[in-house]
Amino acid sequence: MQAWDQKQPIYQQLADMLAAALLDGEPPEGEAMPSVRALAGRYLLNPLTVNRALQALGDEGLLESRRGLGLYVMPGARERLRAAERQRFLATEWPRLRERLRRLGIAANELNWEDKP
Repeated sequence: MQAWDQKQPIYQQLADMLAAALLDGEPPEGEAMPSVRALAGRYLLNPLTVNRALQALGDEGLLESRRGLGLYVMPGARERLRAAERQRFLATEWPRLRERLRRLGIAANELNWEDKP
């Protein structure tokens, strides 16, 4: 069961989770998103909350509505999302992370970019 953070609206948290899945290629560009009903059941959320999350992704140009068929991942959505997330990371997260590494005395050559310990 998903633990929702009380500091951010649930629809935004869901939109962020769905965007992360889109970055991983799920679903692929041109394919249908799961239905509102399926997502509401999966995450145990009100369908209106799910609809709002999907609307947020649509507003970002990641999804398109096909009348009578549902929402589909737009061509180029993954790359647009990656570019936006990359910019956000470099502007907001990286400076804080770099400062924390500096405080802890962790040098770049000590960082392991692979999953191996």
